[in-house]
Amino acid sequence: MEETQLIQGLRKQQPKAQQEALKRYGQMVFAQVARLVGRQEDAEEVYQDVFLKVFRHMDQYEENRSTLRTWLMRIAYNESVSFLRRKRQRMIYFEEHEGELESITDAEVEETLGRPNAEVVQLIRAAIQHLPPDEQAIITMFYYEEMSLKEIAFVTESIPTTIASKLSRTRKKLCKIIQTLRS
Repeated sequence: MEETQLIQGLRKQQPKAQQEALKRYGQMVFAQVARLVGRQEDAEEVYQDVFLKVFRHMDQYEENRSTLRTWLMRIAYNESVSFLRRKRQRMIYFEEHEGELESITDAEVEETLGRPNAEVVQLIRAAIQHLPPDEQAIITMFYYEEMSLKEIAFVTESIPTTIASKLSRTRKKLCKIIQTLRS
């Protein structure tokens, strides 16, 4: 089934098209949701909410604004962040102190995050948990989903230059958190 046929079928709420969408995009959506919300049970709940919303609101999808994949990721992002806000998990996030991140150079970030070995990957996974949900999402989409800045901007309802700035700042935060975890 071609993408245009899939979209038409989803708009008509055809079960075959819905099954195809789940087959094609389900694993990717679940992976993003799971990385953002953490717990398996919560991820399953949000995953279901994402596809219910997609199937009910296909009339809102605009092909000229994004690909179906990017639109799905936007819904997954929004549902995940909404879930985390509702849940208000008591998590302690890294708080930057005045000037703390400015002292970290791009070279230092590259040295820490550049060519990750097994230890660094483990530290990055631990460090991500100390970021707020929106920053976790940006890191996840950029590194795990390999989305472009333009795609991330669409998903987060932002602009690419803002995402580039947030990504740079968040990478510095990750670097600082990893330095803290190592000491």
